[in-house]
Amino acid sequence: MDFSLTEDQEMFRDHIKKALDDAGQTQIARDVINNNTDGLKKMMNTLAELGCTMINIPEQYGGLDLGSLDLVPTFEEIGRALLPGVFLETMALAVPLINKYGTEEQKEKYLGEIATGKRSVTFAVMEEGRDFSSKGIQCSLRKQKETYLLDGEKILVPEGELANTFLVLVRTNDENKEDGLSLLLIDKTEEIDIKQQNCFDETKQLSKITFNQMELSEDQILGPVDEGWSLLQEGLLYFNAALSSSIVGGMEHVINMAAEYAKIREQFGQPIGRFQAIKHKIVDMKVELEIARSLSYYANWVLETDEADRQAAVYSARSFITDAFIDVASHNIQIHGGIGFTEEIDCHLYLKRARYYEQYLGSIPDYQEKVVASLGW
Repeated sequence: MDFSLTEDQEMFRDHIKKALDDAGQTQIARDVINNNTDGLKKMMNTLAELGCTMINIPEQYGGLDLGSLDLVPTFEEIGRALLPGVFLETMALAVPLINKYGTEEQKEKYLGEIATGKRSVTFAVMEEGRDFSSKGIQCSLRKQKETYLLDGEKILVPEGELANTFLVLVRTNDENKEDGLSLLLIDKTEEIDIKQQNCFDETKQLSKITFNQMELSEDQILGPVDEGWSLLQEGLLYFNAALSSSIVGGMEHVINMAAEYAKIREQFGQPIGRFQAIKHKIVDMKVELEIARSLSYYANWVLETDEADRQAAVYSARSFITDAFIDVASHNIQIHGGIGFTEEIDCHLYLKRARYYEQYLGSIPDYQEKVVASLGW
């Protein structure tokens, strides 16, 4: 069974890589650390011009109507450059959910504008002092006559100040023990209080958003009421498959960094790459990369073919690849030695991103448990 990408997909990758190379690869992420988002906005416009924002959107809404595998080159190159922003949340979470559960009006509005690059969507789920579970959602939406009132706070919202729309998970039913949640699509307005939060991965700008008795209409609810947690699980399959591809791109760049440095750094009169300890470490890193890439390709393939093991494939990819990214990023710093801890080179950026993903929308143990459950063990 061959899961390798097609010639067209690889050609498309070359165009994305060239655009990111021209922008300096991680330079955009470094600019964001200094609160300069001009380069990021310009790159998002470039990706839209290349057609990256059209890939998995149906033709009737201005898209190319392609599948998850066609997104892989884009996500790998974005991961390689540590590109900030919410392209991942927009294309791999919001688009599948809107396409599957949205009304015709919602699809026309959101999918059409996402396809042209005019709209980006971030995901607001976490709350202060609570975990990522259905019981951890207490931000409430209550019906009042002909409208709804939204009240509560969300923390750790990616790029809350840059995104145009919030995909928000809220509680609509206190009596439903299994679910009782709903998904909302909320466009950014002055009513929403947005405050920036600190993050150890400085390339990721996080926000706390507050809804104070915000009035919403019924057409802002995505999918059936009180079934939001169940709907989200479907979206997370697409998201985690895409995230796995993004991490693979980052892993490949980290390993190339380590290998190149081992060729030029000399110790005891010869390059450190000649020492067995370094050779073995880099080989182990490359083995992890190839396993990760295979898992990533298969995870995206099963989403297109709707295989019976889709949950096991996606969750095993997410748990293994996230852990592998931490390993290779840590080994890269060890190979670089003292210079690996400095701000001047990129080693620390990749390790911080790896640790960021370790707990993002579920931890490694969480997804390992999902693998076990999906297999019926």
